[in-house]
Amino acid sequence: MKKSEFGFIGDIATMFGSLPHHGFEPIGDDCTVLSMGDEALVMTTDMLIEDVHFLRFASSAEEVGHKSLMVNISDVAAMGAKPVATLLSIALPESAQGEWAERFMRGYHEASQREGVALVGGDTTASKDKIAINVVAIGRAPMKNIKRRSEAKVGDVVAVTGKLGISSKGLVDIMFGDLNTAAAKHHRLGQARTTEGAWLGARSEVHAMMDISDGIASDIKHIMELSKVGAEIHIDKIPTDYDIRFATTGGEDYELLLTVDANRFDSLAEEFSIATETTLTKIGTITESNTLSWLENGAPADIELKGFTHF
Repeated sequence: MKKSEFGFIGDIATMFGSLPHHGFEPIGDDCTVLSMGDEALVMTTDMLIEDVHFLRFASSAEEVGHKSLMVNISDVAAMGAKPVATLLSIALPESAQGEWAERFMRGYHEASQREGVALVGGDTTASKDKIAINVVAIGRAPMKNIKRRSEAKVGDVVAVTGKLGISSKGLVDIMFGDLNTAAAKHHRLGQARTTEGAWLGARSEVHAMMDISDGIASDIKHIMELSKVGAEIHIDKIPTDYDIRFATTGGEDYELLLTVDANRFDSLAEEFSIATETTLTKIGTITESNTLSWLENGAPADIELKGFTHF
C-alpha cells in the first residue's frame, strides 16, 4: 500500500532513530540542530525539481536561483536562527547548460548577497532532461533562541506572520497563463522571513515555530503531533486577500507559523510590527485535545481543508 509523503518520512525517522546522532538532533523540525555550548548550528536541505517546483517557461533562470535559496533559508528562519551559508548541488540537462546556468547563478548570488549568506560548496552534474537543484542551508543562533515544533503549550495563541495564500494563488495564475499578476510574481520571488525569524527566536514568549511550506492545514498538524496538543483555527481570522483554500492548503508562502504565550501576545505583536514592519496575527488557540478544529465566527466550520503533499 502506498504511503503518504509524511508517512514515508516517519518511517525514515524510525529506521534511523537508533543510530548514533553524534550531537545532532533527530528528524522532526525544519532543521537539525547541533549544540556548540551556548551557540547552535542549524542545518536543512530542500530539493527543487523542474515541472514540480518550478516551470521553466514561467520563471526566469534568475527567479529560480532566488527561489532555490529562499525555500531553504526560510527553514533556518523558522528555527529562530540567522542563515549564514549554503551548499548548492545542481543537475542540468544540455538545454540548461551555458546561459541558463549562468543566469541561475546570478539570481542565486543576488539573493545570497542580500541575505549575507555565503556559498561554501556543492556539486554539479548532468541530467537527462530536467533540472534538479538541491541546497543545504546552515544557520547560527544562541542555543536559547532555537524554536522547535514540539514546544507548543495548551492555551498558547496560534499566530502567523504576514498574509497567506499569495503564493498558492500565484501558482494557479501561472498555470492559467497569467504570468504577470501580483500573486504570480510573488510565487516566483517570495521572500523568506529571515529578519522576522531571528527576532522571534530571541523572544521567550514564542514557544513553537515553523515555516508555512505546505499550507497551515498540514503544518499546524506537525506542531500538534510533536507537542502532543490540539488546535482550534478560526478561518475568518486568517489574514489573506484570496479564497480561504489558498490560504490554508497552498504552500510556499515563506511565512512563519508560531505559538505564543497568550498573556504576552498583544505586546509581542505590537513590538514585532514596529521592529520588522510585518504583521503578526492571531488565528487560533492550542488546546488539550489531539484534534484540529476549524471554526468560523466561533462555530464549527462546514469545510474540509487539507494541506499540500508531494505524494
